Amino acid sequence: METAKYPLPMTKRELEERGIGRPDFILVSGDAYIDHPSFGTAIIGRILERAGFSVAVIAQPNWKSLDDFTALGEPRLGFLVNAGNVDSMVANYTVAKRKRDYDYYSPGGKAGRRPDRAVIVYCQKIREAYGDIPIVIGGIEASLRRFAHYDYWQGKIRRSILVDSGADLLSYGMGERSLLRIAELLDRGIPVRKIRDVAGTVIFAESEYKPKGAYIALPSYHKVAADKEKYAASFKMQYQNCDAVGGKILVEAYDEGILVQNPPSAPLTTKELDDLASIPYTRKAHPIYGKDGIPALEEVEFSITHNRGCFGGCAFCAIAYHQGRAVTSRSMESVLEEVEYLTTLPDFKGYIHDIGGPTANFRQGPCKAVAEGKKGVCANRRCLTPTPCPNLLVDHSEYIELLRRAAAVKGVKKVFVRSGIRHDYVMADKAHGGRFIEALAKRHVSGQLRAAPEHICPEVLHFMGKPSYEVYQRFVERFDAASKKAGLEQYVVPYLMSSHPGSTMQSAEKMARYMQQHKLKSDQVQDFYPTPGTAATVMYWSGLDPFTGKKVYVATSPEEKKAQRALLGKPAMAMKKKSVPVKPRRKGANAKRKRK
Repeated sequence: METAKYPLPMTKRELEERGIGRPDFILVSGDAYIDHPSFGTAIIGRILERAGFSVAVIAQPNWKSLDDFTALGEPRLGFLVNAGNVDSMVANYTVAKRKRDYDYYSPGGKAGRRPDRAVIVYCQKIREAYGDIPIVIGGIEASLRRFAHYDYWQGKIRRSILVDSGADLLSYGMGERSLLRIAELLDRGIPVRKIRDVAGTVIFAESEYKPKGAYIALPSYHKVAADKEKYAASFKMQYQNCDAVGGKILVEAYDEGILVQNPPSAPLTTKELDDLASIPYTRKAHPIYGKDGIPALEEVEFSITHNRGCFGGCAFCAIAYHQGRAVTSRSMESVLEEVEYLTTLPDFKGYIHDIGGPTANFRQGPCKAVAEGKKGVCANRRCLTPTPCPNLLVDHSEYIELLRRAAAVKGVKKVFVRSGIRHDYVMADKAHGGRFIEALAKRHVSGQLRAAPEHICPEVLHFMGKPSYEVYQRFVERFDAASKKAGLEQYVVPYLMSSHPGSTMQSAEKMARYMQQHKLKSDQVQDFYPTPGTAATVMYWSGLDPFTGKKVYVATSPEEKKAQRALLGKPAMAMKKKSVPVKPRRKGANAKRKRK
């Protein structure tokens, strides 16, 4: 593993210095450009570069003029547009719909560097500057808004972002395969409007277009916009076809044409993930930012992503809709090679901040048939809840060994696990779960282990897709015992959520009483945030569980949401003097730092 000599170019001068008269592609992003493998812009730019294409970056352009969009000239093959590592509306607004005053992905944390609905705005400016040039959109904002979707900030169903942006193609999910294929076809002279059947892409075609192969017709945009039951039913069909093995072509009709989602791209194999991890990066923010640090880099600079995908099934999380439920991991050798590489970096102080991913303690699965590619994930059940599937692969032995060997690398003082772990998955591992808890308590936690029971009430946990609270209690007891055995005073700090669909005032009051009774510390209580691409957001808008069609109670008024949040905050205030300050939740790349 080595360090790249230069970041991808962001100025004309850099293009000239590297002998690039006209870049093949220009990546436009709502985030500042950090050349690190935790950020989608860097990953896509580097894999295209390795494939022989020249790539430049326009990061956080001023959308009020064309100057930044034309500064590098017209690319030979097209523009690739993303909003950044999070949806631009989430980046710009709190759950209370107030403007944020801090941006994790901007220089110095300064807010206001990206527009609302960044993908749409950027595409409009590119069209204004260059007319009919190929535009491909991707990243989390495009991926989670690929169909008609509920928009919390406007309180209505919006059209697919592909339709509203006027882009030519949408790459959803993890875009390495689809974008490389698109680049190859464009380079061969294939017109972008004839690129119609690449896996992992969405196109908008004329009404007469017939997809190649069997397809599922979703309710039309007008039907889901007018009928909440149809909206919930449409999401269920989308969710059931997020798997590369069993996923079908999906079609959504509009007045102007039809939206066609091709089946998902196959997940990268272990060998392909290892190969991807070997690509050189500078691992720093672009020098154009000078001394202004990018806060997002601080959390991941000395962290390692070892897996992709998540079969956890949390209703409020979009990872399954974006990355898929099949889990693939890098080899132990690849991860250890990166650990050794990090020890050579000048700012390394001996601490690996994380070896994790969407869910840190998943290395395979969810089951043997899925892991071997023989079948797709089950469409009509969750892998872990309400109880773990009998076919679930549950084995922490390899992850324990990976952490042990990483900590033994010369120059490493300690390896932490800071990504979310599924405590129910740990408790389901009868052979190695206890050993994992002991290793976690003794070697991979610093004072606090952050866990996410989210709630205590069965009726709320059911809609969340979380295990019973008793499972969490047993995990805490095991962790406390392991900490005492190691001679360490450590705590499990719970993450809790208010106002999630299914939560009533009575539910919130019950949890508040329980927390006071058991003297639980809750430094972080998060109000449910309805974001695109999650089952919980469908529940919030429709009042229906999309998987069963049954009604769900939803706290939608600002007053009730505020009241539930306040109730859950009171125990934390009461225990404040005994609590240890907790850092904000991590916000990592490709949507992988979301809560488990």
